Amino acid sequence: MNSPELVQLMKKRAEAVQACVSVVKGFDDIAAYTADLTKKQGGKTIAATGLDAAEYEILGLICESAGLTLLAPPFRNHARNIHTSLTVAGWGIADTGSLVIDSSSEDVRIATMLPETHIAILPAEKIKPDPEALAGELDRILKADTPAYMAFITGASRTADIERVLAIGVHGPRELHILIVEDHHA
Repeated sequence: MNSPELVQLMKKRAEAVQACVSVVKGFDDIAAYTADLTKKQGGKTIAATGLDAAEYEILGLICESAGLTLLAPPFRNHARNIHTSLTVAGWGIADTGSLVIDSSSEDVRIATMLPETHIAILPAEKIKPDPEALAGELDRILKADTPAYMAFITGASRTADIERVLAIGVHGPRELHILIVEDHHA
């Protein structure tokens, strides 16, 4: 399956589990989307992980001009105040609409679990057709000498009680936004 087909399948399957999916061109679009969504939702803070220095600077300038605060790690100090998080996904699994994120860092775990809204950057070239296509990569990571914690995220946090009453955002973010980047350098 080629990349445009994988992008479309990823989008379709992620939207089926209530993720909001957009295809963007580059980091300027990502930063603007993140700030606009945070303001629209009434949020005041953004926590970002996995960005390079230039991206962090761009996001900081956009946050400043929008009246938002870009929080600095460690995020443990801000755990109760993070409205929106921006993270970089290692891979996407098109067949399930799932993200795979290296969550070995406490800051990444906080950014993917505590905010109201989680925005994940997914480079189009990192989309795999199914879990089996990711097996070699995961095997390499898990056999390394350093501990690894890989999170598989499919849609926003949701659970149901015994009466099948659905609750959103109980165990994590209420919203998941996936920004598929066509020309990302990650």
